[in-house]
Amino acid sequence: MSISALRISDDPSELNVGMIHRFLSTESYWASGISRTVLQRALAHSLCFGGYLDRTQVAFARVVTDRATFAHLKDVFVLPAFRGRGFGTALMKAVMAHSDLRAVAFTLATDDAQTLYEKFGFVRSPHPERSMVRPGTFLDGVDR
Repeated sequence: MSISALRISDDPSELNVGMIHRFLSTESYWASGISRTVLQRALAHSLCFGGYLDRTQVAFARVVTDRATFAHLKDVFVLPAFRGRGFGTALMKAVMAHSDLRAVAFTLATDDAQTLYEKFGFVRSPHPERSMVRPGTFLDGVDR
């Protein structure tokens, strides 16, 4: 199928949470082992994008954002069987064109997709010495 066949939606009711959880928990390097409970909480508090061929979800992206000044891009993937068709680029175009995200500052972390994100204006941090992180543990408890 061609890139024009991919339909992108930010309607959370369309998301295939089982497929998203399966991919993130077993195939991603960044969220390996994440529980479904933690993922569902993350999805509920994020702006999520699904990429669909007919009714089958084949791509996903999540944005943690205040929808005014800041956004952090997370969990972007295209299922392996559907890669190489431009679906990742189409998904990113939809994310960056979303009316609540067009003017916000974005951050992201990636080990292997810099060339994709550079197409959308992302650059390596000009001041890495200013950046700090507090790693999470994906705990299921409500005390975090």
